Amino acid sequence: MSVKVGDRAPDFSLISQAGDTVTLKSFHGKQSVVLYFYPKDDTPGCTAESCAFRDRYEVFKEAGAEVIGVSSDSQTSHQQFAAKHQLPFILLTDRNNELRQKYGVPNTLWIMPGRVTYVIDREGLVRHIFDSMLDSKAHVDESLNTLRGMVTS
Repeated sequence: MSVKVGDRAPDFSLISQAGDTVTLKSFHGKQSVVLYFYPKDDTPGCTAESCAFRDRYEVFKEAGAEVIGVSSDSQTSHQQFAAKHQLPFILLTDRNNELRQKYGVPNTLWIMPGRVTYVIDREGLVRHIFDSMLDSKAHVDESLNTLRGMVTS
């Protein structure tokens, strides 16, 4: 099953790099969520994408959104990745790729986990989906443009 714009975003309960259990429903009614799935900690494209989110994190906060990254890497790997690159947002461990499958995030060339970002509004509805394996920094721009449009609409 693949999540589409307008769908209710599937809830989740996953462990963050800090060891906290994070659920999507805990953000409902409070703030939007930019949920980005990425292949692997500390790889060139994933580092560029995560650092681009880091560099604009305050803009996301001002727009009323929390940024959450998801990969199958371990909690320890996420801790090291976040510390090394000073990532101020949540990284979740999806060890069995169950959340990736719930959202319908495709693999690239059938082997590498895809790079897809979902913008989810305060009510838990998917407002935008951006899928690009190669243009990792565009995930940030696409998300911010969507959030800005949600504020004015």
